[in-house]
Amino acid sequence: MQFLLSVSRAIDRLNERVGRITIWLILASTVISGLNAIVRKTFNYSSNAYLEVQWYLFAWAFLVAAGYTLLHQEHVKIDVVYSRLSQRTQIWIDIFGFAVFLTALCTVVLYYSWPLVVQKYETGEMSNNAGGLIRWPVWVAIPVGFTLLLLQGWSELIKRIAFLKGLIPDPRIKQGEKSAEEQLAEAIREQADKDAAMSKASP
Repeated sequence: MQFLLSVSRAIDRLNERVGRITIWLILASTVISGLNAIVRKTFNYSSNAYLEVQWYLFAWAFLVAAGYTLLHQEHVKIDVVYSRLSQRTQIWIDIFGFAVFLTALCTVVLYYSWPLVVQKYETGEMSNNAGGLIRWPVWVAIPVGFTLLLLQGWSELIKRIAFLKGLIPDPRIKQGEKSAEEQLAEAIREQADKDAAMSKASP
């Protein structure tokens, strides 16, 4: 299990690094968008290449940051039922979800997207727009992004199994974030302090 945890930590570091790099892709897309607007208004000139490189960068940022987003548990969740279940039940739901649904989804996407990427590369497919860009670089973002997401899903799976074995703390609790039990205890203490203060203030 310790070997698997070391693999999990390596995957976490990889997606953490990728996520930080992705920030620069978003910045580059924003800068290009601003410069394109300035050039268009000032010199009455524009090119589809400027527009397409923006969504190329955005596509890369959106797809390759999926693993980073999962690492930091920022994906949208529907907690109406999940939050009412016991901690152990929640962990087992996560394990099933990562092992079955996420793995299956990523595997299917990788299976069908890679041949398309190869085809785009071999044919040198270009954009249909005048002055547009070559297509395969943006298609590469699909297998890269889903590979990173799949790896992070397996990392989360390892961490949850390790938690059930008592090897690590609850991996769902973000660093610096208080657990539900700690939040409840703090709320009880605050209420007790308020009651004590009110009883002292009353004659």
